[in-house]
Amino acid sequence: MIRVLLADDQPLVRAGFAMILDAEDDIEVVGQADDGAAALELVTALKPDVVLMDIRMPGVDGLEATRRIAGNDALADVRILILTTFELDEYVFEALRAGAGGFLVKHTHPGDLVRAVREVARGEALLSPSVTRRLIAEFVARPARPGLAPASMAVLTEREREVVALAAQGLTNDEIAAELFLSPATARTHVSRAMVKLQARDRAQLVVFAYQSGLVRPPS
Repeated sequence: MIRVLLADDQPLVRAGFAMILDAEDDIEVVGQADDGAAALELVTALKPDVVLMDIRMPGVDGLEATRRIAGNDALADVRILILTTFELDEYVFEALRAGAGGFLVKHTHPGDLVRAVREVARGEALLSPSVTRRLIAEFVARPARPGLAPASMAVLTEREREVVALAAQGLTNDEIAAELFLSPATARTHVSRAMVKLQARDRAQLVVFAYQSGLVRPPS
């Protein structure tokens, strides 16, 4: 069962998301918060698998809440999916840098919401493929946080480098498998091993590493 916490200052948004997610047999909404401070308290107490975090909230906003959750070793297994009104919201970049595993626009289709929660819970997260290239291109152009990028991709095998490069282009594990004529399980294993070797917190950070190290170049 995937345990989800909703953090949004709009009751109607929370109610709508809760209705969609609770209708799934493998997903349970275990708590709701209307600001970042309340979200932090509930995350600490409940340790959900996934937090749907609105980026703009009164008091402690979603960015600061994300930063505190990602910086707490006791909450290392909690995945954060940022909710935003606009795909390239200024705060999205900072949230990803702070430790969020991906993002969704609030007007996303119900089916895409459910799929995203499942993917993030599996650690396969991410950035919506339709905007990955634009988002990463903008993201890597900004000053990097010290120590964020690995010194080299040399620790990866040639196959792992190929897999990471495709992930950086927004491909899912299934799409990577098809591209390289691998089984989905094998593609998933290569991604997981690359994350471990590069000490990436999640797949979103793995994608950032690919660009910051020069393995993949941002699209022009």
